[in-house]
Amino acid sequence: MKKSIVLEKYPVFTLELQKNETHCQDLDAIVAYYQEKIEKHPIARFISLFDHYSHTKELGGEINPEIKNAKNLVFCFGAAIPNTKILAVRPRSIAIAELEDSFIIEFMEAPVEKLQELMEEWTLQLKK
Repeated sequence: MKKSIVLEKYPVFTLELQKNETHCQDLDAIVAYYQEKIEKHPIARFISLFDHYSHTKELGGEINPEIKNAKNLVFCFGAAIPNTKILAVRPRSIAIAELEDSFIIEFMEAPVEKLQELMEEWTLQLKK
């Protein structure tokens, strides 16, 4: 996984997988993989799946021609609300983009190190 800073302030983790490096055949298989991980986790809850590609296409928005599909899986690990500020960094979103020969999976750094490590672990397990 590679960490970068997007727009000079957002810490984003990225994994690019060649399609032959994963057991998942398409973007929807990756979504199903994450949904299973979330369902099995004791505090994680699935919230929604946002079809970012279709949304942008319907708006007539610009889409990089290399991107064939793009979805955001939205979920939350929130087991406590210690203050109002924590609400601003929840829920989590994992972005999954499908290109011709690869998948790019990205997510912002989680505020809790243990949960950050878990999201990295889940993502790295996509590799064969």
